[in-house]
Amino acid sequence: MNMKNCLSSLLGRAALVLWLFCGTAMAAQGLPWFDGDRPGAQAHEAVAVLAAAASHGLAPQDYSAAALGRSIAGAARGSPLDAAAMALLEQALNTAMERYLADVHSGRVDPQKIHHNFSPPQREPFDAGAYLQAALAAGRLGDAALEAAPRLPIYGSLREALAAYRARIDHAAWRQPLPPLPGGKSPKLAPGQAYAALAPLAERLADLGDLPPGLAQPAARYDEPLVGAVKAFQLRHGLAADGVIGKTTLAQLQVTPAARARQIELALERLRWTPLMQGPRMIVVNIPEFVLRAYEVQDGRIQVQEEMKIVVGKALDTRTPLFDEDMRFIEFSPYWNVPPSIARAEIVPRLRRDPGYLARQEMEFVSNGGRVDRTVSAGLLDAVLAGKARIRQRPGPKNALGDIKFVFPNRDNIYLHHTPATELFQRDRRDFSHGCIRVEHPVELAKFVLKNMPDWTDERIRTAMSRGQSATLRLPEPVPVLIAYGTTLVKDGRTFFFDDLYGLDRLLDAALRQHSQTLPTLYGDAP
Repeated sequence: MNMKNCLSSLLGRAALVLWLFCGTAMAAQGLPWFDGDRPGAQAHEAVAVLAAAASHGLAPQDYSAAALGRSIAGAARGSPLDAAAMALLEQALNTAMERYLADVHSGRVDPQKIHHNFSPPQREPFDAGAYLQAALAAGRLGDAALEAAPRLPIYGSLREALAAYRARIDHAAWRQPLPPLPGGKSPKLAPGQAYAALAPLAERLADLGDLPPGLAQPAARYDEPLVGAVKAFQLRHGLAADGVIGKTTLAQLQVTPAARARQIELALERLRWTPLMQGPRMIVVNIPEFVLRAYEVQDGRIQVQEEMKIVVGKALDTRTPLFDEDMRFIEFSPYWNVPPSIARAEIVPRLRRDPGYLARQEMEFVSNGGRVDRTVSAGLLDAVLAGKARIRQRPGPKNALGDIKFVFPNRDNIYLHHTPATELFQRDRRDFSHGCIRVEHPVELAKFVLKNMPDWTDERIRTAMSRGQSATLRLPEPVPVLIAYGTTLVKDGRTFFFDDLYGLDRLLDAALRQHSQTLPTLYGDAP
């Protein structure tokens, strides 16, 4: 069988089965690491791939890249290798490349160990050993190594951003921190004010690409074009783009390119195990960005159809969990069944102090037998605490869920919904909920979800939302929903950074460092 055909098959969905069929032909040719008693072209190609692992945000030392590179270079120009040395080097090359291919394809850590309730996506079976042998037999190791990485445009864009931020590390603009701002106890720099460090500020913003090259900056006062550059910087860092440099903006300006490079490396790692293309249509929530995107996959590319602001769980105590599930229902004019934790901690104590709160908030008690009561009593409050009754809020303008609820059944009882508190969408930081996710434009989201149900027109959706009578619609085609966590994105060629809201970047960073520390050295002395 033709080796290239074998490789093509192995890269497809039936990789493992087809490898068993193709394996005999490839075994007969051997693994071409060597040309006689010298390292062959593919051995040199392998060490080049391993040495470039950092371009994917991986650690070359995890694959003994330097030691293997030295050995291959020495064997190429020194005395011929004996059989034992060749066998040892061949085994090390095989193991290093298999480890690399597995890492670049699926990531290095188990996401569930760092509070991500999903597993690496099973896009297709992936056997790193079979994949490697097929690539070697076909003579296309370098191309196959690239193809093992996630085939997402954002992955390539982040690799470019990583290279750009690494190139900035030694730039003169970052050798000294920016000095304190004027203003005493409430320091800030507003347009028109004097600031002694305008020149280094301009140099830093120019290096980041926020200040176009060649634009002059007045020597003494903070004015245009520097104000516009600061606004561009603020926009890329999830800040209010007002051009005023306060404590938060200055702190972001002080973050070094090395720290940003590490942030991008963490984003690349997440992409390797985040299930972003599970179906032709999908909804993705990015918690640190406070943004929801609804997109379609067309010809293997993501086409965003809707994008909107969201409110997520409070970072302090009610964080929104990360997981992926299928949206199966829409509830119009929903009831809000108060979660037991909120009932115990907030509603019941409030009702003991102020029984009239129940009527003002259009709430009611529902016993386990289905009886509805709208009068507060000590017995009913005790029943709620004992789990024998619940509190719910009726549909209407005061309902905490607004007028629509998007349901994707999950163990955490998290869902998407509208809200009467629409003013929260104007905040820059939007972690205010008890865990569920509030969406800015519910009608547009409903139209996206119901796209394949043309009888659900804009008017019909709005009517169902405003009717005040709860109704549930089952979706004939479930829509995957992914609640993800990315503190770095590339949009329209610009790199955006967001705060590590829940501290999950710190957890991932620690897990990756621990992973590298526990790996056995594959060949030679570390690194």
